[in-house]
Amino acid sequence: MPDLLLELFSEEIPARMQAKAADDLRRMVTDKLVAEGLVYEGAKAFATPRRLALTVHGIPARQPDLKTERRGPKVGAPDAAVQGFLKATGLKSLDEAKIQRDPKGDFYIGLIEKPGRDAIDVLAEILPVIIRTFPWPKSMRWGARSGKPGSLSWVRPLHAITATFGLETEEPDVVKFSVDGIESGQTTYGHRFMAPSAISVRRFEDYEAKLLAAKVVLDPERRKDAILTDAKQLAFAQGFELVEDQNLLDEVAGLVEWPVVLMGSFEQEFLATPGEVIRATIRNNQKCFVVSDPKSTDKTGKLANKFILVANIEATDGGKTIIAGNERVIRARLSDAKFFYETDLKTKLEDRLPKFEQIVFHEKLGTQAERIKRIERLAAEIAPLVGADVAKATRAAHLAKADLLTEVVGEFPEVQGLMGKYYALAQGEDASVAAACEEHYKPQGPADRVPTDPVSVAVALADKLDTLVGFWAIDEKPTGSKDPYALRRAALGVIRLIAENALRLSLMKVAASALAGLSMKSADGQKLPSDLLAFFADRLKVQLREQGARHDLVDAVFALGGQDDLLLIVRRVEALGKFLDSDDGKNLLAGTKRASNILSIEEKKDKRTFEGAPDAALYSLGEEKALAKAIGEVKAEASAAVAKEDFAAAISAMAKLRPPVDAFFDKVRVNDDDPKVRENRLKLLNEIRSATRAVADFSKIQD
Repeated sequence: MPDLLLELFSEEIPARMQAKAADDLRRMVTDKLVAEGLVYEGAKAFATPRRLALTVHGIPARQPDLKTERRGPKVGAPDAAVQGFLKATGLKSLDEAKIQRDPKGDFYIGLIEKPGRDAIDVLAEILPVIIRTFPWPKSMRWGARSGKPGSLSWVRPLHAITATFGLETEEPDVVKFSVDGIESGQTTYGHRFMAPSAISVRRFEDYEAKLLAAKVVLDPERRKDAILTDAKQLAFAQGFELVEDQNLLDEVAGLVEWPVVLMGSFEQEFLATPGEVIRATIRNNQKCFVVSDPKSTDKTGKLANKFILVANIEATDGGKTIIAGNERVIRARLSDAKFFYETDLKTKLEDRLPKFEQIVFHEKLGTQAERIKRIERLAAEIAPLVGADVAKATRAAHLAKADLLTEVVGEFPEVQGLMGKYYALAQGEDASVAAACEEHYKPQGPADRVPTDPVSVAVALADKLDTLVGFWAIDEKPTGSKDPYALRRAALGVIRLIAENALRLSLMKVAASALAGLSMKSADGQKLPSDLLAFFADRLKVQLREQGARHDLVDAVFALGGQDDLLLIVRRVEALGKFLDSDDGKNLLAGTKRASNILSIEEKKDKRTFEGAPDAALYSLGEEKALAKAIGEVKAEASAAVAKEDFAAAISAMAKLRPPVDAFFDKVRVNDDDPKVRENRLKLLNEIRSATRAVADFSKIQD
């Protein structure tokens, strides 16, 4: 079956837009093809700084013929209805219609046949629409036609459209259409400087090969691989190691069509500036990579006074001019960064804090200065709970935000916290206090490191809980996909801090304490901690789901009420998950759910519950007596194990219920004819439900 080749060649496509644009092009074209009945075999899209390209394999040469039936008026209907039916179906007379019998009468049925069109004609119709409606985040108009109604809006001036369609073994046809005066054809262009001449292409394999010969690597993944490999080899040849940066690699690969890796250098004196500042300067200003010196005694990998750049041309001088130009700019930027850093060192962190009194954190939550005081107080309360020194935790919370007012952080916001650590160490602060200045922001994502120093943990928890409680109090909660204050991330951070440090603390108590520290009064003050706890439960489910664990078990544990010790919840969920993976667990879950279902039905029927202890004198069958005895033993054993926080033992005790539960349902009829026996047996079922609730509410667990 034929293949489609489509290329949209423009002046420039910003690197940050390329990946999404390629995906949008693939999605829009293939969605339209399927909607038109042209089901394809495969599609792949590509992007470079100057072009979007798409290949779609295995498209049928022609649409299938469509046959549909249309129901018309009743037999004997007025002539106007009949004429409307004939016109809509294209029938010449009622003789061409079928009659269908129906309980409501006999109706005319018209068969509408719509012959399929050639796929190339369908493509010529849909492609111009896709190009005109392409969802660029920002676009522009240009040239003489820009002032005319309906002129094309594109990310940058669109210069050429390549569109061919045909079998691999034959010369393809051009998909003929025009967009804003640009005629589709089979001509593209190579590298802007090294091979700018027109190139005639036929199908994708021919297109990709000719572009490569014209110094254009079409596939962005191939460009990334080339950059990474060459950069590593170049660094290694000089005795250094590349400091890898995936985000920068993605960006640089979107800036070049023919990557050429070169190495430059800067003065040794700049290495007195923190490595992270050097890296941010070189990365942000020149999109260059830094390298480390493996011979350095610094275990963190001290930077070398070298950098790696990626050019888009094979220069005749071997890249000397390009390197010199980058060195000149980097030297100036590093000089600025060094000046900022040295200037910052002249002012102590605490001397910057008064400025926070004029900076509003949120109009309903006060200034940054007020927020810092809240974090200090909360960190001091949390410190004993996590094994941290109260004085150090308070001091760290006092200084943690101060680096936001420094020159370096003003220039490079991504090093906030880190610079706080450097400045704290420089002014002689305790190592734990300095570390907390950096680590109190962590973890900021699922891959981010979790602090383990108790002082850092105390301040990190205080910072995140103050944020959560504050925005909960003013009813600025996340809605749908919107989370402007990153509250979901903050909650996940709290969960990871607690779970990975095996911390024991009551979230309800800490949240209530954080709420008490707010100067404003919340109408929902009594309800707020429990609402926030439900939010934590949702976040915990998200984390467990991402880890491949049974997230539904979180609901089963939280349903017991009073569960606000996240570490115990996680341990209880883990133990329950292991149990439910066993045959005993699966069967007990089925039996417990059966008991709950029967109870629900009968409680609804009788409009009452079946609480209370069963009457042993009413047991007439051995299976009843055996189940009652097992429940009594399991309740005591499981409750004792839960009290010791030994959830594995509690689960092991519950497993003993499986045989008597199975036997009970196999031999006993719950809804006995004797009302007293029926009620007693329903109470026994309630005892099953009650016994399992020592660990979790089994009714909340998915089958």
